[in-house]
Amino acid sequence: MQTIFITGSSTGLGRATAILFATHGWNVIATMRRPDQESELARTPGITLLPLDVTDRAHIAAAARRAIELGGVDVLFNNAGYGLAGPLEGTSDEQLTQEVDTNLLGVIRTTQAFLPHFREKRAGLIITTTSIGGLVTFPFNSVYHATKWALEGWSESMAFELEPFNIQIKTVSPGFITTDFATRSLVLTSHPAYVTQVQKVMAAFSDPERAAQHSSAEQIAEVVHEAATDGKDKLRYLAGSDAKAAYAQRLAVGAEAFRKGIRARFLG
Repeated sequence: MQTIFITGSSTGLGRATAILFATHGWNVIATMRRPDQESELARTPGITLLPLDVTDRAHIAAAARRAIELGGVDVLFNNAGYGLAGPLEGTSDEQLTQEVDTNLLGVIRTTQAFLPHFREKRAGLIITTTSIGGLVTFPFNSVYHATKWALEGWSESMAFELEPFNIQIKTVSPGFITTDFATRSLVLTSHPAYVTQVQKVMAAFSDPERAAQHSSAEQIAEVVHEAATDGKDKLRYLAGSDAKAAYAQRLAVGAEAFRKGIRARFLG
């Protein structure tokens, strides 16, 4: 029986992935900052809860050590992360640091904690939730994009580094997911000089036609399961019709034409 270790399991994609893998007979180690407040996953057969704050290096070391003591890990799913949106000029240094610590350094440090385990057994798979926002950009998401584009580049480089040890790296790049992301996992910044532009962008994001293309967390979890089980030598998994369409368009028309199209669509 295989084991998957999941970060950011308290809600959304992490929770859906934990439940899906458990129903497929996997051992699931679902981590979150406050497992004592979780009831549904705690009652689900095959799921073990562990505390983990990915911005705390001692937490990461302790969670990895405990997971290995429980019998080892076959798949690490780096999923913890959140959105930071709004004008950079209205973003505090604390907000910048927290975003990078969670979305980027949290992934790198958690992976680093498991590498000796994977290398010694010469097997392992690391899957990281990036985003369509790691392959294309939208206005007023610059710091979020910085972390997600960084994860894409880091993952591609790490794939070369780990291949000799039979350790794979994969990314799952979802489009928009119909969850409570906007209320629980999104920090909004503001600045009076950018109010009009931000309103235009928010209106474009709220377009019902756009919302109709959003995926459920359960649909994206199926892509994570595919990445974990298909045995393919493949790095990137686009997840969701909107993500696939956006990236295909960027590749088809080129980066500059795509950028101009985004500007016209979101800022008029």
